[in-house]
Amino acid sequence: MAHKNTILNLPKDLLKKIKKTREPSFVQPMLATLTQDYFSSKEWLYEHKFDGERCLAFKKNGVVQLLSRNKKNMNVIYPELVAALTKQSADNFVIDGEIVSHNKKGVSDFEQLQGRMNLRDSSSEKQKSIKIAYCIFDLMYVDGYDVRALPLDVRKSLLKKLLTYNKTLVYTEHKIGDGIAYFKQACKLHWEGLIAKRIESEYTGTRSHDWLKFKCIMKQELIIVGYTEPKGSRAYFGALLVGYYSKEKLMYAGKVGTGYNEETLTLLGKKLEKLEVKKCPFSNYDGTLTGIHWVKPTLVAEFQFAQWTKAGRLRVGRYKGLRDDKNAKDVVKETPKSIGPIKK
Repeated sequence: MAHKNTILNLPKDLLKKIKKTREPSFVQPMLATLTQDYFSSKEWLYEHKFDGERCLAFKKNGVVQLLSRNKKNMNVIYPELVAALTKQSADNFVIDGEIVSHNKKGVSDFEQLQGRMNLRDSSSEKQKSIKIAYCIFDLMYVDGYDVRALPLDVRKSLLKKLLTYNKTLVYTEHKIGDGIAYFKQACKLHWEGLIAKRIESEYTGTRSHDWLKFKCIMKQELIIVGYTEPKGSRAYFGALLVGYYSKEKLMYAGKVGTGYNEETLTLLGKKLEKLEVKKCPFSNYDGTLTGIHWVKPTLVAEFQFAQWTKAGRLRVGRYKGLRDDKNAKDVVKETPKSIGPIKK
């Protein structure tokens, strides 16, 4: 278990980087930048990119609080995580990780996790049947010290000693060096991808080029802005019209008509009925579809797709699930960034 003696036994140059302070009530999560400039480097480590829900866990004087990246309390949704962290002998810490649900192939599955994200009843059979794990990958605060300025590999070393890990609380392992080979392996295993992190990086709480996303599967969070009438035996709606913000304007990104089961249609349909508005919220809607039910642009969902078309539309889009951990105003089109030369 990590404790004060462990931290204070750090080399002098690292001791200068830690800061004695009160435990924060929230820490802005570090975010990764999407890139297609894949590389291998001994100065970077490579971790599994999980297909789940980001979670910051705070434990103070024995009390555990789980918060989403937009500060929503998650204790009621994931009581087994609260219980597992409460039982740990370690106290007074802030950690970062991803809540996931593994499918039969052992791969984190956001669609499967959806069955838990929308539950508020701890006695629900579905809550008992959908097993989840907290994959923990960073440490920001421990035993009275802010450790965000320490290099990533040092933070991870402290994190590994902090808790007793099991099937519910999982330490996120990493590889150093051959990132390209690991990325190819990740794609063969049907992972969402990898997160590449500069070993010397601090935890800045910003979207940084020190953390990079290598994606095997194209996904994007988008805002639900409208829906078409259902056809045949389908209830509530046919397809969703989705978009994103660009310079405070809501831009049309196409329609998505697949990925919905009956439960999803009912859940989404009831939400959409309450949000209907008369006027089209898009700044650039091309009017190709008629008879659209427009809705207030507040619901955010995740969509998988093949690529962006030249016209800025999703090609072969598929609904994956609602996200209540991101505000609609923060949803922008995610385009790969060039990161420049990387030291091998």
